[in-house]
Amino acid sequence: MSETAVVILAAGAGTRMRSKKAKVLHRVGGRTMLEHTIRAACDLAPGHVVVVVGHQREEVIPVVEQIGEQLGQNLVIAVQDEQLGTGHAAACGLSGLPDGFDGDVLLTAADVPLLNSDVLRELHNAHLATSGTAVTILTFRPENPFGYGRITRDASGDVDAIVEQKDLQTGQHEINEVNSGVYAFDAAHLRSATANLNTDNAQGELYLTDVVAIARSEARHVHAVEINTLIAAAKTAGAWADANVTGDMCVAGVNDRAQLSAVSRAYNDAIVASHMRAGVTIEDPATTWIEAGVTIGPDTLIYPNVQLRGTTAIGEACEIGPDTTLTNVTVGTAAVVIRTHGTDAELGAGSTIGPFAYLRPGTKLGVKGKIGTFVETKNSTIGERSKVPHLSYIGDTTIGTGVNLGAGAITANYDDIAKHRTEIGDEVHTGSHNVFVAPVRIGEGAKTGAGAVIRKDVPAGALALSVAPQRNVEGWVETNRPGTAAADAAARVRSAQKADDGAQEEDG
Repeated sequence: MSETAVVILAAGAGTRMRSKKAKVLHRVGGRTMLEHTIRAACDLAPGHVVVVVGHQREEVIPVVEQIGEQLGQNLVIAVQDEQLGTGHAAACGLSGLPDGFDGDVLLTAADVPLLNSDVLRELHNAHLATSGTAVTILTFRPENPFGYGRITRDASGDVDAIVEQKDLQTGQHEINEVNSGVYAFDAAHLRSATANLNTDNAQGELYLTDVVAIARSEARHVHAVEINTLIAAAKTAGAWADANVTGDMCVAGVNDRAQLSAVSRAYNDAIVASHMRAGVTIEDPATTWIEAGVTIGPDTLIYPNVQLRGTTAIGEACEIGPDTTLTNVTVGTAAVVIRTHGTDAELGAGSTIGPFAYLRPGTKLGVKGKIGTFVETKNSTIGERSKVPHLSYIGDTTIGTGVNLGAGAITANYDDIAKHRTEIGDEVHTGSHNVFVAPVRIGEGAKTGAGAVIRKDVPAGALALSVAPQRNVEGWVETNRPGTAAADAAARVRSAQKADDGAQEEDG
């Protein structure tokens, strides 16, 4: 592949998306469409990868650079200042290649996100199969070909031309083999042909598809190969990834939100199926969404309505869900996570989380630890076998091993100016409804009483109490809330008590 270049067209305006965001930066399976396309190109290890940018390039270029850095790939950026058509875009892409480059050029588009490297590799193989081929076109046969350029063939079955929808003539509307917009070119032919394109068409643009007619006029070979043929070849060669999308969706373009949704669903279905084939039980694939960067160990059970995003990594034999969303969360072996929303957290092996837990960034739960019902955690480390069972907020806190916090524990970490930390040593047990006013430290083995507000450090092994004597103000409601239902109820009871007291005095 060192003599092969990949050119990715990413310059279009994408007006049908109705979005302020550049079309190619919309996401499918957790990655931008642009990243999907660049990854597919880079997986081939070609000599050159050129990304053609234009519309909203101030947004797109930084993303291209970030992807290139992430993949360790030198991506060349070519700018199409004016969007004059696909032929013009291809010519801009060629300008990003070294002078005199005479290898093969694979051309694809950033709005065809599910086209994978396995198909691109087989397209290149098909292009190389016949010596002297100028163009090889990737085609497919949709149920409704409207809007696509049709493949016309001569009497021998060779490709004659690609006719765009607006230029179709009588009898051509029924053709159902269409152009995917993905090609393999001889670089020298593409360079000379794009230099000779004209705007003599219904849209007044420089059509890349006219390169085919130019090749035929020069008696060059032009081939077309259908997507299903290439997929079958990749599978036969044993080079087909489990998470690849098959069929027409592999070359489906995205021009609006409805198409984005359809492509996202197809991609998710493929990813979910690949995890199930790898030993993961997914009870309801239709309501389970798993992004591209997620890993899941075998014998894990995924319940309905689960979303796994980013770099989430789940170990073996876990139970996740139902109704759970995890983003960049690491889950240890045999952990159980129920009805939980978590981001940038680490959960130890054998731990239990939820239901209705909220794990904010920086949460670290130790082996066999517990974060229970209606608990929110943030930037906190909770040690092995330690439990925060229910109705608590734990922020900016370090908790040792074997700790049990009573219901309603609050670490008051913010003083309106800065955040402060709470430290709780090993084997501490606290009473219900405690507030720990940071910065504060609870020593190893210490205890706290119910309702305590802890403002000072507690020594190891001490019992901390903050209890004021209870004082009852008799008759307060009747005096201060006269005429209310509460006052009436209290008056009835007090009247009954007086009657009982009088009767007891007479008996005495």
